[in-house]
Amino acid sequence: MKVYIAGPITGLSYDQVMGRFKGQSDTLKSYGYDVLCSMVGKDYLKDEKFLHGEGYATPASNSHAIKGRDMWMVRQCDVILIDFSAGDIASIGSCFEMAWANMLGKHIVVVIPEDNVHRHAFITECADVIFTEANDANRYLEDLIKGI
Repeated sequence: MKVYIAGPITGLSYDQVMGRFKGQSDTLKSYGYDVLCSMVGKDYLKDEKFLHGEGYATPASNSHAIKGRDMWMVRQCDVILIDFSAGDIASIGSCFEMAWANMLGKHIVVVIPEDNVHRHAFITECADVIFTEANDANRYLEDLIKGI
């Protein structure tokens, strides 16, 4: 089963983003998932202290490539895990990924704390399952792949 992991990137450093995605990826792979992530192959951003939502000239990070590859990955996945708990800036990219997943009938698992900037009717209504803590979402995804 394929899972696409998403969450805020803009405003965070490369290390913050990759630390979170690597941890999520390692956990989900240990359960048996194939993991897709928009940051794969973007280690050239490693010195970035403040990632932006646009303005990169590199082939894999220009605006068109970011949108195209992320949409392609959402199409490929069975489940999308969106962890909104990081960052203080609204993640427009994650919201789009969630909308695409909703339109495509993907199973949408969301982590969103009660006081998070992303608390909005569109987010809560598009999510199939909502957790306030990432550990609870991980347990759910572990049970999901095991069929328990």
